[in-house]
Amino acid sequence: MSYAFMRFPHFKELAFTLSYDDGVPADKRLAEIFNKNGLKCTFNLNGETADTVGRYPIEEVKKTYLPAGHEVALHGACHYSLGEIPDTVLIDNIMKNRKALEECFGVVVTGSAYANGSYDDRVVELLKTCGVTYARTIRSTHSFEIPEDWLRLHPTCHHKDPQLMELAETFLKGGNKRHFFYHRPQLFYLWGHSYEFDNDDNWQLIEDFCAFIGGREDVWYATNGEIYEYVQAYNALQYSADGHLVKNPTAIDVYIHYFGKPYKICAGETVRLEK
Repeated sequence: MSYAFMRFPHFKELAFTLSYDDGVPADKRLAEIFNKNGLKCTFNLNGETADTVGRYPIEEVKKTYLPAGHEVALHGACHYSLGEIPDTVLIDNIMKNRKALEECFGVVVTGSAYANGSYDDRVVELLKTCGVTYARTIRSTHSFEIPEDWLRLHPTCHHKDPQLMELAETFLKGGNKRHFFYHRPQLFYLWGHSYEFDNDDNWQLIEDFCAFIGGREDVWYATNGEIYEYVQAYNALQYSADGHLVKNPTAIDVYIHYFGKPYKICAGETVRLEK
């Protein structure tokens, strides 16, 4: 739709999300840093039964993630490189992991991160069969574009990236603004493993970064899944033939700018747009 641009909730142009893998004890300290700064993370966990999810005591696992607004996602029952295993093993690995997380946390789990960054076209198609809707890679883009292929979800960068703070500053100034009429929405996506901060003795790095990026009124802090669902709702908007009516058939309120004017399209609502 010409000159109709997605905005995040409350007409924000910027969104920030995190993705951390493996479900290790250091996640607790990391989650506390995120909570302090108002950030929301998707934690990708291994495990094939409800009592083996993550790699530290299950009661701690349960207390660390969902109560603080974070999300859990798949990382395989075993930490297999999906591009290197047969179809049957891959499906078993993902479905055991999915069933375990859903039993443990009582939520529907459709997100994932590729263990060891291993995937190919075959893997993507099999993940679709398993009900996975988005899956993060480990390929840094150094950009803030909204993903088009959610099963090849490339992050902005890893927390060890030497350009981390430079990217954060660019993002908070409005990101990569490429349209000469209105700014397109921007997404900063950071990933890593919490145990790396123990190994590298650099917890100060993530503490400083989160303090810098967090707590801002113009940024939507959301999990991977929340952003995926919001973008799908935006893409589901239905426009009339002349473009002056828009219907939101989803259960999520959607915010847009139409010729520079802000419109909130509530769930199930049809709205007349005026230039």
